[in-house]
Amino acid sequence: MKGNKYFLILVGLLMNLYTSAQKPEKQVVIDTSFTDYDAIFNELDGILDSLSAPRSFLLFNIGMGRSYFDYESKSSFSLQSARRLSYTPTLAYFSKTGLGVSATSIVVYDGVNLNPYQFYLTGSYDYLKNRNFITGAALTHFFTKDSLPFYTSPLKNEFYTYFAYKKWWLKPSIAASYGWGSRSDYQEQEEYITSLRLNYNGYTRIDTRESVNDFNLTASVRHDFYWFNLLGHDDYIRLAPQFVFTSGTQKFGFNQTSNTYATIPRTGTHFLYSSDKIFLDDQLYFQPLSLTAYIKTEYSKGKFYVQPQMVFDYYFPAMEKNFTTAFIVNAGVIF
Repeated sequence: MKGNKYFLILVGLLMNLYTSAQKPEKQVVIDTSFTDYDAIFNELDGILDSLSAPRSFLLFNIGMGRSYFDYESKSSFSLQSARRLSYTPTLAYFSKTGLGVSATSIVVYDGVNLNPYQFYLTGSYDYLKNRNFITGAALTHFFTKDSLPFYTSPLKNEFYTYFAYKKWWLKPSIAASYGWGSRSDYQEQEEYITSLRLNYNGYTRIDTRESVNDFNLTASVRHDFYWFNLLGHDDYIRLAPQFVFTSGTQKFGFNQTSNTYATIPRTGTHFLYSSDKIFLDDQLYFQPLSLTAYIKTEYSKGKFYVQPQMVFDYYFPAMEKNFTTAFIVNAGVIF
């Protein structure tokens, strides 16, 4: 009963916040003796939906984290993984119609210099008119520097689509990614690809007729916890634990990056593979790739937000060192 009392107080505070912000003609009153908890949850969902109602905005975001890169080895044929600090500045515009466009650069600090080694453009559309679910699609093209000392995927294009259901306490989503490239992109990375495939099974063959593509399917579930008005009238904290299971083909691997997850409407196109044991296989078959737990947090005040998150990843194809952790911070401003 004590827990129920605190919950009703929280709902009452949220309802007061909502009605104050919206300035309705008639004040809403919460009856603390009310026992229809399903109705209370529905009211709470309505409040949260109104706070995230579709609108147009310009976003500048920068992410920072330590990721693994597979470098050429001077002493052996195998590649050697090294963890480097990377930055991902993003400029994006999202329309309340659902259309969006974003530009992102990936910059790695190699111990001496900051190297902006990759740039990508994304066009997207998100269907935002239904309160029960959100769905959408995005198309991304990658521009990558030539003659890099570490491996990048030869897949230069990625089509991504997703569906997320919002009305349950646990919010499930499913997403699919299809990436493709060209023969010239493949040939530039052929030595790296051969090394990573040797790591996988001790031998490899090069099929000069193989198609340059990969396919991933991702299922996830999460729940969002909110705390409002902690340091002022326009701030909140969000805690969003999430579990993500990824499966698919692993001929080349996608151009994986860490990206902002909470501010943009969709669920995020790029999931992080932070493992020092990445394996590629020249056989085209569907396989489990990773099981990842995210502990995502966000503090937002006015136009500014910061999003620290911890990542715990289990990478199935690895023969050893399957489990890795990562810490990522996103910060940005919404105009």
